[in-house]
Amino acid sequence: MRFRVPQFIDIEDKIFGPFTFKQFVYLIGGAGISFVAFKVLPNFIAILIIIPVVSLSLALTFYKINNKPFIYILEAYVKYLFQGKLYIWKKSKKKKAATQPTPEEKEISEKAYIPRLSEGRLKDISWSLDVLDMKEKEQ
Repeated sequence: MRFRVPQFIDIEDKIFGPFTFKQFVYLIGGAGISFVAFKVLPNFIAILIIIPVVSLSLALTFYKINNKPFIYILEAYVKYLFQGKLYIWKKSKKKKAATQPTPEEKEISEKAYIPRLSEGRLKDISWSLDVLDMKEKEQ
């Protein structure tokens, strides 16, 4: 038995002429709000409200950024406005100026000899201690 696999599932169906259902709702919603504002408010105030409403309605219907509908950009913007933000501060390292040791520090450093171990020498000492521990455990 053969089944038909749906094709083009990411493309919305055109329901009202050249418009999808969402586009049609955006246009009718913008037109409805504009009509109510024009009938209820004085002309000057109505025009100030109608212009942004119609602009938003047309942008939601037709405008695409990077081949994505404008509603996704608007949603991301609103989330950015109301979502908590994380500010990360990276402390930059300041170069320390070379300071001359005081006479007391010189005297202390001359008295106390601290041997410096290179990484290779340190690994050798560590390995020898591990080997000695293993020999003691065997006996």
